[in-house]
Amino acid sequence: MSHPAPYPVRLADEITRQLGQLADHLSQLPPPQAAQVIARVLDPDAGVLVGVTHLVATGSHFAKDQAERGALPAEVWLALGRASNELHDITLDLDEHQDTLQRVGTQPATTAVEPPVPAPLVVRRRR
Repeated sequence: MSHPAPYPVRLADEITRQLGQLADHLSQLPPPQAAQVIARVLDPDAGVLVGVTHLVATGSHFAKDQAERGALPAEVWLALGRASNELHDITLDLDEHQDTLQRVGTQPATTAVEPPVPAPLVVRRRR
């Protein structure tokens, strides 16, 4: 007889499934709605990205404790810590674009008098 997965494992599986569904929907949405979804996902206070960042940071604390006890290699803790820091930095980088995404997501569906001008896709990163 197989044992059912514990609730947190089922929850992680369900969240993963729903994120896949969200990505599938996102690829089919009109631009204003897609911008709204992306803005919500990237919301610095309650978005998916900040939630994932918090989850990875919590995992890093767990891994540190387990590494100190000898149950996990220190490399696991270090990798989770690096991932947490990188995700945090990415969150900060994307935060500056939150207003733009929200604005695009709330624009009326009618076309403007002047069509938008395409932007070059080469941008210098600041760090």
